[in-house]
Amino acid sequence: MKEISVQEVLNDRQEFLHLEVLTGTIGLERKIIIADTNRPGLALSGYMGYFLWERVQIIGITETGYLETLKPDKRIEAIKRITSFELPCIIISKGLAAHPELVATCLERRIPLLRTGLDTTDFIHKLSSYIDNKLAPTTTVHGTLVDVYGLGLLYTGDSGIGKSECALDLVERGHRLVADDVVEIKKRGQSVLVGYGNKLLRHNMEIRGIGIVDLATIFGIRAVRMRKRIEVEIRLKRWSDDEDYERVGLDEQPTTILGVEIPLVTVPVVPGKNISVISEVIAMNQLLKACGYRTPEEFNNRLLESMQKKFEAAKFEEDDLE
Repeated sequence: MKEISVQEVLNDRQEFLHLEVLTGTIGLERKIIIADTNRPGLALSGYMGYFLWERVQIIGITETGYLETLKPDKRIEAIKRITSFELPCIIISKGLAAHPELVATCLERRIPLLRTGLDTTDFIHKLSSYIDNKLAPTTTVHGTLVDVYGLGLLYTGDSGIGKSECALDLVERGHRLVADDVVEIKKRGQSVLVGYGNKLLRHNMEIRGIGIVDLATIFGIRAVRMRKRIEVEIRLKRWSDDEDYERVGLDEQPTTILGVEIPLVTVPVVPGKNISVISEVIAMNQLLKACGYRTPEEFNNRLLESMQKKFEAAKFEEDDLE
């Protein structure tokens, strides 16, 4: 399970999230393992059922207002009720004042207490988005990722089969390279795959016979982008007479990356075959599918309709005895 410490959050996003630490360096090594946050209002009031203690606890104006209505001994009791768990940290929003009892208890329990000047909803959205990105499942694929007509095409296949050359041709035709050779993939949410380039490689590409070239320098910044959602995998395979390749397209073959299914198109490669043009057609065909138009199904329906008409015409001729 991936995790991130409170100290890492401060290192990466302290200024962006307007965070200040109210308890010094105590407990900053505590780990955050869930992107979602929790508002402990019900727990402070005494109901501990379904208290999500493993999440970052956000104290907003509602929780602060409730604590102010309590007498000091009851306030301490309410605070100790939630801090008896191993909380990752507590964050006060809207720049609200921290109750002395809360600060003292957090120091005693070694729970990091932070404060942000951002509104509660805005802060929760920004923090959750950041943590979700840091905790997202990741993998690395040997391939090439290109943005073709706004669609992320991931090219995979054996080394030397022509992935980089295809991407180079697509860039020359006006499309955009995301990553070559090494594609880092993150799963965002339940069904979104986002591909990134390796930080060291950036937008450099190895072309056999030439060497390493920098596409951003050669073609300009329009030719590259930093990341792109992966929507189709194009698997390049050397032609084999023994293999039966898809001819109609009625039976779509999916592939799974990090538990997410995306369409898989296997393209047999032979000398002289224009993979770049085929890639553009794949992208446009996928866009049509997204709009609800599926060519193989439309063709199949027309074929069945034609066969039905011929059958009815033949039956009429058989029954016509005049």
